[in-house]
Amino acid sequence: MGVDATPAFRLAAALRRRRLRRLDPVESQRRTLLRLLRRAAGTRFGRDHGFDRIADVAAFQAAVPLRRYEEMWRDYWQPAFPVLRDVSWPGPIPFLAVTSGTTSGRSKYIPVSDAMRRSNVRAAFDLIAWHLGARPQSRMFGGRSLMLGGSTALTEEAPGVLSGDLSGIAARTLPPWARPFVFPGPDLALLTDWEEKLDRIARGSLNLPVRSVTGTTSWLLIFLERVRELRRARGDAPDPPYPSLDLLVPGGVALAPYRPRLERLIAGTAAEIREGYAASEGFIAVQDAGPEDGLRLCLDHGLFLEFVPVEELGSPRPTRHWIATAEPGVNYAIVLTSCAGAWAYVLGDTVRLVGRDPPRVLITGRTSYGLSAFGEHLIAEEVERAAADAAAAIGADIADFAVMAVFPDEAAPVGRHRWFVEFAATPDDAAIARFAATLDARLSALNDDYAAHRAGGTGMGPPEVMAVPPGRFAAWMKARGRLGGQNKVPRLIADPGLAAELAAFMSGS
Repeated sequence: MGVDATPAFRLAAALRRRRLRRLDPVESQRRTLLRLLRRAAGTRFGRDHGFDRIADVAAFQAAVPLRRYEEMWRDYWQPAFPVLRDVSWPGPIPFLAVTSGTTSGRSKYIPVSDAMRRSNVRAAFDLIAWHLGARPQSRMFGGRSLMLGGSTALTEEAPGVLSGDLSGIAARTLPPWARPFVFPGPDLALLTDWEEKLDRIARGSLNLPVRSVTGTTSWLLIFLERVRELRRARGDAPDPPYPSLDLLVPGGVALAPYRPRLERLIAGTAAEIREGYAASEGFIAVQDAGPEDGLRLCLDHGLFLEFVPVEELGSPRPTRHWIATAEPGVNYAIVLTSCAGAWAYVLGDTVRLVGRDPPRVLITGRTSYGLSAFGEHLIAEEVERAAADAAAAIGADIADFAVMAVFPDEAAPVGRHRWFVEFAATPDDAAIARFAATLDARLSALNDDYAAHRAGGTGMGPPEVMAVPPGRFAAWMKARGRLGGQNKVPRLIADPGLAAELAAFMSGS
């Protein structure tokens, strides 16, 4: 690319930042909800819930109960599948994002409307806008943006209805202004074999001025290491993998355990790491400030957000907060109403509000993604933080990990947690013992229930850390048919079947 389009984008980004700084969060969310209700009033869902009679947030919460995916699927989406015309969003739904929970192998089909695709693009531009504001010398649009995502070879479910990985849908439907900047092109983007695709993208990018790279955090590490190997093999300086890099956008899994290694990989460039919180159901938040400040909620992109205290989620009448009433410091289940026909939809993620002006959140885990086999009530945020601290304590880098419960038996009368940890370079036994001890101490400090169950070693034994060879988690994901794209290694494994599968694979049996 011979033309640097960054100056034009910098102007648009400055205008967007100015608008965001003036945004009234409460009024913006109120207007968003009312617009969504008006647009969907004629749908089957809208008629069933009297959208034409709803005039405010309280009336909406009274008329529309919380629903998980399973209820939306059973009651509305499945009966019409795959042609979801005027079911819960007006008009046809052209795309279905195929996804599955991290603790389940069941596929889910998430509607992706044209309005939702536009919402996702706007949220992505917001992230870029904050980046350009923080990096005045950035030349992000003077080179290529590398998207490490799923295949654009989508499945035709019906005439005009395609399904596939959300990142593949995004790559296939890029807005015209973005296409000249994006790599890989259509030929490589179509590839479905993830290992071949990873290798060919890495090779094809070596001579390109790559300015940004986006992808699931754990796969970004694997990819950037592959680029280093290729540079070393042809006699190039391997570090940094992309000398012209401006921006790295990891997502999908918690960044903390991976941040030190990613920072070393981009050392020597002008790049920064900036997170986005994008689910298949909508792009929720972007990083607008420092990593410790949380992610700024996207409040004017066609998403209405509610917050339910996690402990009330299963109650008959849970308290439903929105941006006007949610309080910092509380662990909430996030609930989404979207411009793709999800209504009061329990997303499955938990967040903690860390600021109100502007509203920012930290992602704390999953509503169905915790570990409490012995009453320890661990959440993902605590496990991720302890893992990062333990790795730092022994000077190691973590490539991937997963935690499961090991229940008491005749040989071991006290249960415990077993950690399968893939280090970038396997530590010796003494270092692994220090890693386990640090894990135990940090989890005790972060979680009173864990500390109580560990006290005296009578309620729960110390964590058992099993170091696995490099590449083992990728091999496991491949064996499960979950290699690449937006597939993520499950962190806290409470499902007995999945735990047994993981243990058998890691032991080689």
